[in-house]
Amino acid sequence: MRIPYAYLKQQTWLYRRNYPKALQPMLGQALKQSLKTGDAKEAKVRAAEVNAKFEEIVAKAREGIVMERPEPVKVAAPVFPTQSPIIGRETVKELARDYLSLRSNELRHGGFKSVRFSIGLLVSLYGTRQVGSLSRDDGRRFVSLVAQLSPHVGKSYQARGLGLEQLVQRSSASKVKITAHTQKRIVSQVLHFLEWAYHEGRSPKLDFGAVRVEAKGRINSYAVPTDEEVQLLLVANHPVIGSVLQFCLLSGLRSGEAVGLLREDLVWKGNLGWFIQVRPNRVRQLKTDAAERVVPLHDQLSDRLPSLGEDRLFPELTVSRVTKQFARLRADLDLDRRGLVFHSTRKWFITQCERTGVRRYARRGSFMRAARRPMVAEKKFEVSHYDP
Repeated sequence: MRIPYAYLKQQTWLYRRNYPKALQPMLGQALKQSLKTGDAKEAKVRAAEVNAKFEEIVAKAREGIVMERPEPVKVAAPVFPTQSPIIGRETVKELARDYLSLRSNELRHGGFKSVRFSIGLLVSLYGTRQVGSLSRDDGRRFVSLVAQLSPHVGKSYQARGLGLEQLVQRSSASKVKITAHTQKRIVSQVLHFLEWAYHEGRSPKLDFGAVRVEAKGRINSYAVPTDEEVQLLLVANHPVIGSVLQFCLLSGLRSGEAVGLLREDLVWKGNLGWFIQVRPNRVRQLKTDAAERVVPLHDQLSDRLPSLGEDRLFPELTVSRVTKQFARLRADLDLDRRGLVFHSTRKWFITQCERTGVRRYARRGSFMRAARRPMVAEKKFEVSHYDP
């Protein structure tokens, strides 16, 4: 989160804002103050309060009145008593249990599963070790084993409950290994756990983190479906995902946004027609705050509304089911082009927007702001020949 005039240092948010140059001889160079919190949302509220005080100080100074200013605050690194017999004596497994209990209340389900898997790999390897005994060599061994994992090994029911070394053995038969991006994510989540233990005063500063993933990342972009591929997908009229597939193709919704749609998210705007309010609701959250938007509903989608659910439009669908069914549909239609996944429907929609002259905003993740420019609602895409 970006907070104006505030920055994070040593797990604490600090506020710094320069005074106008004309007033600096009277007030000093800047107002510096600790917000005394590591929580970004709370820091944002407190920064707004300090901003108000800053404006008051400046206004008074221009009248010749110097108000009392808070003293600059310096935040030092946490200092733990080295003579304490507790620091570093807890096992990795004990610390991981407390850490995961904390993170389960902070992260969404998908994000927590990722963190739990990464920490679980560390615990399976060094769970009985005292955390203070972890060395740089231990870190190198962990990173080298992670690099040998297969991307499919974690998806098997037979692999449940296995440790890192056992998963590496099962991965030995596969030539495909996890990507550099996945390796770095696993290692960074483990290092975040160890950093948390250090700042909580339960572990000394370790050399375990003085390692890095050597593999080079490669960006795998989603493929944009051709018009012929879109025609095949729609003509197939899949009994499970046919409706949600057409919704995503003609609105640019992500799969999670589509399957979480409620009737109350649909808004009628008279002669402009129906609009979708993409916003957090009781079914799902959005990927980011910037994902909140208003999208005009295509005429073909309006015609499908009576046949959809009365509360949730797609009550039987989840993101997992949609993506798996799409993979099967793609195989049935022999559409095995690399990068062609369900999210490619969003790419196709953006391409149609560009072809028809709808303005695409430069900000990543936002392509159509109907709330700001209602006129784009009249630019309906002519895709009637795809109607199954």
